[in-house]
This record gives sequence, structure tokens and C-alpha cells, in this order.
Amino acid sequence: MRSWLKEQRIKAGFEDHDQAAQACGISRSYYTHIENGTKDPSVKVAKKISLTFGFNWTLFFEDECSSKKQKSEEVS
Repeated sequence: MRSWLKEQRIKAGFEDHDQAAQACGISRSYYTHIENGTKDPSVKVAKKISLTFGFNWTLFFEDECSSKKQKSEEVS
């Protein structure tokens, strides 16, 4: 599970996967798989999610993404 992504979703004001998916322009099921870590997003989708939530899209492609690393990469 990408707990850091869940934290960013909630911080951005999206209470559930459906709201987040709609804001990002992807299906709810695809978003759920991404947040659960069962699927990786394409670069295009990673950029959409990161722009919506306000973090660096490359975090999706890090081998291990700690909360500390994620926080240092947030987009202002």
C-alpha cells in the first residue's frame, strides 16, 4: 500500500478514492489499484495525480518512498 499517497489524498481534501479519481480524470478502480500498490501509474497518470495532490510525480517510481522523503519532495 502507498500510505504516503493516501496521506497526500486526504491532505488535498479528497475523502475517498472516487473523489480523487474524478479530480485526476481516471477511473476509481484504477486509482484504487494505484493507491493500494497493486498497479503502477503511467507517467501521464502519475503527473495528473501529483499535480492534483501537490507532490513530485517521480515519487511513484522510487524503489522505496518513505514519508520523510515524500515530504521533502512536495511541490510548493
